[in-house]
Amino acid sequence: MVTGRGTTRGLAVLTALGMVAVLPGAVGVASAEGLPHYRTARGATAIKGAAIATDASQIKPGLGTDRIDRNTEKYYRIELDARSSAYVSVVAAPRPGTKVEDYSDKLTVDIQDSDGASCTSESSQSFHGDGTPYPIGDYAERLVGGDRTQCQAAGLYYVVVTRKGPETSGPEDWPIELRFVTEPGLKGTAPSAPAEGNWPTRTPPPRTDPTTQPATGGTGFNDAASVTGGVWKDRIRPGETRFYRVPVDWGQRLNLRAELPNASAPGSSSVRDGFGLSVFNPARGLVSGDNFVLYDGKPTTVKEFTAPIAYENRFTTTSAVKAMRFAGWYYLEVTLNSHATRYFPKGTDFILRVDVRNEAKAGPAYAGPAPEFTVTDADREMARTGRAEEAAGGNNTLRAVGYAGIGTGVVLLVGLGVWTLVARRRVVSPGAPGAAAARPPQEGQPAPPQQSQHGGQQQQFGPPQNW
Repeated sequence: MVTGRGTTRGLAVLTALGMVAVLPGAVGVASAEGLPHYRTARGATAIKGAAIATDASQIKPGLGTDRIDRNTEKYYRIELDARSSAYVSVVAAPRPGTKVEDYSDKLTVDIQDSDGASCTSESSQSFHGDGTPYPIGDYAERLVGGDRTQCQAAGLYYVVVTRKGPETSGPEDWPIELRFVTEPGLKGTAPSAPAEGNWPTRTPPPRTDPTTQPATGGTGFNDAASVTGGVWKDRIRPGETRFYRVPVDWGQRLNLRAELPNASAPGSSSVRDGFGLSVFNPARGLVSGDNFVLYDGKPTTVKEFTAPIAYENRFTTTSAVKAMRFAGWYYLEVTLNSHATRYFPKGTDFILRVDVRNEAKAGPAYAGPAPEFTVTDADREMARTGRAEEAAGGNNTLRAVGYAGIGTGVVLLVGLGVWTLVARRRVVSPGAPGAAAARPPQEGQPAPPQQSQHGGQQQQFGPPQNW
């Protein structure tokens, strides 16, 4: 039975929680503007890059995290065989509110042999969102086969990550996430390079499905929302970036549109590079970027139309075609310029039209397993239902709370939880059986180990998942 005094005490707790919720830095506020940060993958290993190659730490296949200062070069080492191609991607994710300079703040990644020679042309990416920070990245590659002579031997190689920027950009270091994946060679001879322009390049009309499906985009690659062909609606705030992923099989291509609506009230001026859409391949290689459009309060659309996926695309010279080299999950990155607050102070809904075109074809005859470059029935089902990658540890429920802010309903729920905990602690005396289980770990005592999704204990490496 709840007494009047208990009710008064509970309301006092709720009132206090309501006051805490609006304080800067309070629980549930991800940053000064409440924008979510890039979420790293569970189990990502903390790696410390070295200033010189002889001190480089080894990267093994999988995910790792580090941080990099402005005008800094870091070395990591990898061990490669003579049969597999290798890709090392690097994603830089400055926190929302970080000052970045378009075009001059750059992230570069390269793979070099033990003599310091680059295995391919290094990849360099910069910002193009009118000073808005958002995740940028690309991969470096070591390809085997064909008529190549450089970097074909097994042995030691180096991954070199460089950040350059002017003194006018923010002084903060950037979190970076590294991903190392290998691709088996083929059984037999690799196909030759396709003829340039042997497929239609004119952008077709977008999908016009009568039903719009809800989606909740992730903060990055690891918690990206799975989508398939259809029309999806999500919500985004100025300065925010949303990630989605879609399975695309051999022979298929993507026709994409992200649509921003008109503003309810006119702004004082247009927003240069107001709305952007980028596409990444399964190895996190950039397919198309720098794709931002101006926003002036009227409906606007940003489009992408990719080449069909083919193994032999890797032998072309056009970068957007070259990146469409394998099947798997393709990632879509949507960014709303932070200056768009003049039009959308509380955020806005937007539409994402995803069209997976062409029938799937048989893939190449790999000499070994290639799970990252394969589309399965389970992948298609996950995309159809709109679920995020389960192995990534993304929590869309918590993210949605962070997006909406601490409202009255959330405060009530949290308050009731605390109220219940207080009531239980009053019932369970300090000396009673089970009291130890009700107490939190004492200072200096480790917290109980987390259970991984596979049922075993999981050690958490690297920085917190929400940078």
